[in-house]
Order: sequence, then C-alpha cells, then structure tokens
Amino acid sequence: MPRRMTQSPQAEPDASALDLSEVGRVVGEIDPHGNLIAVLQRVQAHYGYLPEPVVDEIARLSGVPASRIYGIVTFYAQFSTEPSGRHKVFVCHGTACHVAGAPRITEALEQELGVTDGGTTPDMSFTLDSVACMGACSQAPVMRIDTDTYGNLTPDATRKHILEVLEELGLTAADLAGAAGVPEAPQGAPEAPQGAAAEGVRSHDTASAVASSGAGSSSKDGGHE
Repeated sequence: MPRRMTQSPQAEPDASALDLSEVGRVVGEIDPHGNLIAVLQRVQAHYGYLPEPVVDEIARLSGVPASRIYGIVTFYAQFSTEPSGRHKVFVCHGTACHVAGAPRITEALEQELGVTDGGTTPDMSFTLDSVACMGACSQAPVMRIDTDTYGNLTPDATRKHILEVLEELGLTAADLAGAAGVPEAPQGAPEAPQGAAAEGVRSHDTASAVASSGAGSSSKDGGHE
C-alpha cells in the first residue's frame, strides 16, 4: 500500500497578531506609488504571505487604495494571501506532462511530503501545487523545486529528488509532519514493515504502477534540467 500520513487541520498563523512595523520600514524605503510591486515583494518576503492586516497597513501608510493592491496581488502568481511553505514544489500538469504521467508524480510527492496537492506541510517548509505548463514539454513529466527543474521523471526518481532536497535541508518526513502528521495504522491492522522491508514494499508498489501505466512509453531518466 502507498505510504500516507494522517494530517490534522493545519493551524494558520494569527494574522491579527502580526507585528506590522516592517511594513512601515518598507514603505519608507520604497515609494508605493512608483513601485508597488517591489513593496509587495519585500513585505511578502518578510511575512511569507500578504494577509489582510498587512495589505490594509500598506494602504493606510501609502494612500494606495486596498482595492488596487488586491488587484495586483490576485493578478500575479508570485503573491499569496494565504500562508505557504518556504519551499515551493510545482508539478506540471499540462497536456504533455499529464499524458506522460504527471498524476503519478504528484502522488509520489504527496506520499513523501505527507500533503495533498495544493497543501502545505504543517511545519510550513513545503507547499505542493500543480501548474498548467512549465515550457519543458520535451522533458515531460516535469517538476520544479524552488528554482531547480527536474525532467523525464518517474515516481521513483521523483521520490529520490525530493528526499535529496530534504537531506540537504536537514529535514525528515517526521519534521515536516510535526505533531499533526504521525503515521497512523487502522486499528487491528498489522504493523507497517520497517527499514529495508518497508523500502522493498514501496519499490514493489511503485514498479507495479509504472509497469501498468507506462507500457510502450519511452524510457525516463529522471534527470535534472
């Protein structure tokens, strides 16, 4: 069976308790009337997202209507009004990638990160999301982790890449899950295999999925672009 982690509803940061002094510093350094996007970028880099109190404070200090600020925030994909992870993992689900197996790539990432597509790990380290196209159709299926793009992926290669990133960051699946994502087996179910046995089960399941859905397709090398 695929490895999944139970996850309690994620507690979002209390936006009403934010220290808004950084907004004043940024607005004092950059003219919002001449470069509002730069202001929003700096402020989002500090808070991680642009909650309502932050947008209202920018509007109050700059005189720029909040409606105009929200117009920019909702137009550009780089901005978010919801908390998101420090690291972004995007999977291309354009036509070429979808046909080449993008759903299985997303599923592998869901299993390794312990979140569903569009979700953020409880420790706010990673956000997993789908995008329409990355412009790398010749290397489908493709994913991007922050600024690094990986092509010709298989589920196993995807797991390898994300685990390497976790290792580089000094993180484990348990760190991502925190107290909310401890693996939980159904009552009366046999204990999950440990160590090498667990890896063997996962590899067997993954190989079976690849064989059943990828017959006749070209070989994928899971390379890094």
